Amino acid sequence: MNQITKAELFRKLHAGPEPLLLPNAWDAASARLIAAEGYPAIASSSAACAGVLGYPDGQRIPRGEMLFLLARIVQSVDVPVTADIEAGYDDPAQAAGDVIEAGAVGVNLEDMVGRELLPLDEQLARIRGVRACAESKNVPLVINARTDIFLAQDGDAETRLERCVERLNAYRSAGADCLFAPGVRDGETIGRLVAALTGPLNILATVGTPSIAELKQLGVARVSFGSGTWRIALEAARRFTRELRDTGNFSAIETSAIPYAEMQELLR
Repeated sequence: MNQITKAELFRKLHAGPEPLLLPNAWDAASARLIAAEGYPAIASSSAACAGVLGYPDGQRIPRGEMLFLLARIVQSVDVPVTADIEAGYDDPAQAAGDVIEAGAVGVNLEDMVGRELLPLDEQLARIRGVRACAESKNVPLVINARTDIFLAQDGDAETRLERCVERLNAYRSAGADCLFAPGVRDGETIGRLVAALTGPLNILATVGTPSIAELKQLGVARVSFGSGTWRIALEAARRFTRELRDTGNFSAIETSAIPYAEMQELLR
């Protein structure tokens, strides 16, 4: 598939009979492993990509280093790849252009910098700029517009749903393809979001989130896992190193590790 075909396919995956599941990748090996398990698209995790290179989350990873990892992910798989560009660094349109040059076909764009929610008009202009950049490059980029109202517990709890809907529907009108509301965990609120939004809803699956079957019933179109897959892998490494330190036991290499030959074949 060329880049345009990948972008068109990725957009269609948001309207399938099943939610689009994206267990986010952080490097070429994790991306290839996820694709080999039959997932039709790959999403990068900003927190995981930053962590791989020793940075905390929150736009601490330099854009060039993020783009290096993204390009390696894109080159490692044949399926569409979407990039988490956080709040777009200093210039979301430029970041989107760089992502397109790296071969990706989608972006996540946040509306909070630090702990400050950007003014709505400013975020709308940023989304329009990303869309204009993509159109200038003739790539139908899939924009996943995110609001952090729930994740950051911004403002009065009683108004969060109303403000979330207002923002996400405005983002849709400005050119977003999918609408992302991380931090929403209860089924009632998720169902109300699905009913009120004018575009497909992306939910971040974490502790307390309804099951995939329940999310499907609620009408959720896309489920991503953020840094979750990476943190699971790190926890497995931590358990191994602790057991080795405390007991001298390294049997997990035989019982729990992907065989060396299999990894080499996966990466060939």
